[in-house]
Amino acid sequence: MYIKKLKLHNFRNYQSLNVTLTKGINIIYGENAQGKTNLLESIYVLGLTKSHRSFIDDNLINKDGDYLTIEGIVNNNKLDNKLNIYIDSKLKVLKFNNNTIKKISDYISIMNIIIFYPDDLDLIKGSPQIRRKYINLELSQLYSNYYILVNEYNKILKLRNEYLKKINKKISIDKNYIEILTGYLIDKSIMIYKMRSKFICRINEYCSNIYKDIMNLEGFSVKYKPSIEIDLNNPNLKDYLKEEYAKKFDYDIRICSTSIGPHKDDFEFYLDDKNLKFYGSQGQQRIAVLALKLSEIEIFKKYKDSTPILLLDDIFSELDEKKQNNLLKYINRDIQTIITTTDLNNLDNRLIKKSKLFKINNGNIIKIKEVKLDE
Repeated sequence: MYIKKLKLHNFRNYQSLNVTLTKGINIIYGENAQGKTNLLESIYVLGLTKSHRSFIDDNLINKDGDYLTIEGIVNNNKLDNKLNIYIDSKLKVLKFNNNTIKKISDYISIMNIIIFYPDDLDLIKGSPQIRRKYINLELSQLYSNYYILVNEYNKILKLRNEYLKKINKKISIDKNYIEILTGYLIDKSIMIYKMRSKFICRINEYCSNIYKDIMNLEGFSVKYKPSIEIDLNNPNLKDYLKEEYAKKFDYDIRICSTSIGPHKDDFEFYLDDKNLKFYGSQGQQRIAVLALKLSEIEIFKKYKDSTPILLLDDIFSELDEKKQNNLLKYINRDIQTIITTTDLNNLDNRLIKKSKLFKINNGNIIKIKEVKLDE
């Protein structure tokens, strides 16, 4: 999978942009605040409908515009498809081959994106909510039914929490109703637990070797941490969860919220038996997140029979020459990679020679060097 053409109108500092990318490696360089990260962000929004940098869509619209559009021609298995996004202060419209897509679940699995950017350290240092958001997004790209599943779970969770508040205030007590809601919640929970657990297991098939290749350290792994102890192979798992919810029922009434479930899940990064959040250096943490992201490439290849688009925002300035060289084996023409940097001197010459180069200056992009596939 790769994006052939990208067209922007009123996106961030781009009033107008039309660029053709190579299906191999693309390097975008220029000084800070010229639009390099904005370009990667536009591709991310095109694929996933939301920015990784802003929760508010209005922030994406150029200060001189009332709306924005992003258009891309995406090739997958030798077929070209056109994706469009229109955003204004009140409306967001998604289109696939000029047909309006009403369900986000039908859209976000079309164009698969993996991004690594400086704030990714929050995946280790930040709150569990950040990690849940990440795993939900990645699974939604892999399986459109997962996005639907999580939305259904959240709706039931909201209803249960609202009813817990009523019980707390003695407004209403209908045990049958709360038991029905809890049963529905458990059914959805089991499916989410299984999909998340399987995803982390698949990550661990690859991430340890990737981490070792780059850092020359063994023993890296990612551990799934549900909010309660669960055995997903337990044939009586549903009954077990019913008992756990019953134990927490009085507590849930007091706090007017559901205290266990997938909405409380987490996952953590370990080097041997040490949690990298507390015992890892910033360099170890950075490569841990990178190993996680690179592992996803293999998962997409295996389970979607397609390569995702890899976006690397100013990653090489953070790596010494040895780690850069170790990383190069994962950046090749089999996967479209778009790299940003402030200085080409930060990059290995071998990478530059096989890349298409673009220079950005104040929202304007200039092709500096074309690359031939047989170079």
